[in-house]
Amino acid sequence: MELAFFTSDDGENLVATDLAVSSWGSDHLHGVAVSGAMARALEQRIEAEGRTDLHPARYTADLFRPAGRAPMTFTTDVVRVGPRLALIDVVAHQEGRAVARASALFLKPTGSTEGEVWSPGGHPSPPPEDVAPPTTEPHVPFLHSDAGWSQDFREHQNASRKTSWNSAVPVVAGEPATAFQAAAAIADGASLVTNWGTRGVEHINTDITLTLVRRPAGTEIGLQAVDRLEQDGIAVGTASVFDREGPLGTIVLTSLANARRTVDLGKEQWEDDGRRTTSGA
Repeated sequence: MELAFFTSDDGENLVATDLAVSSWGSDHLHGVAVSGAMARALEQRIEAEGRTDLHPARYTADLFRPAGRAPMTFTTDVVRVGPRLALIDVVAHQEGRAVARASALFLKPTGSTEGEVWSPGGHPSPPPEDVAPPTTEPHVPFLHSDAGWSQDFREHQNASRKTSWNSAVPVVAGEPATAFQAAAAIADGASLVTNWGTRGVEHINTDITLTLVRRPAGTEIGLQAVDRLEQDGIAVGTASVFDREGPLGTIVLTSLANARRTVDLGKEQWEDDGRRTTSGA
């Protein structure tokens, strides 16, 4: 069976597959699937506007209501289109009510300026190619912590800094994932690299802000935790985004403590075909 988060008979109404179901509950879709679907709708709208000269530079999603297994539809609104930019909003609906919304800012690339400006040195890099060969096929994320690189989630349930390396799952069956869809979907995984600690993931993210200086070179995307702050159950995490050609941008997300429904990743393992197993360890 083809791996994808949704199926669609008409290209507009999306029906979630088992791969879109979150670890938070059997009728709860994860943010990777929902975010990817909204990015798809935004990308379709900018293409309908005929603005293929504009590149996605900022994507912000609000995940304000749990999305379930009901069919999902989308409405888009063009806020502004100009010579050098376009701003488009999208709302995801299920059973007549909104479950999430997003906006994207598309900008027109131009020549860079000549002045010198500070930038940090030392950027994250993908796993060695003998560990994670280049691919366009979806796979279980490679993870890095004090345990080194591996695809075994049980090895990384610790308090060290985390990096992930991901190959995007197509949003809709029969449609190859685009670079923007890949980045917007995988951006939800910033919660994994910033909120995963010794007891699992004890926070649920409520939003995503992704910035990009260029389109990703394909659908392989890396995330590395940069910063994290928390007080009174509200956490703010920042992650860097990169691909095999170098840095791409950043992700900032806010999260709420959700300790009563912790996702214990020390007991779960995934296969590349989407199967999940849970151990009693």
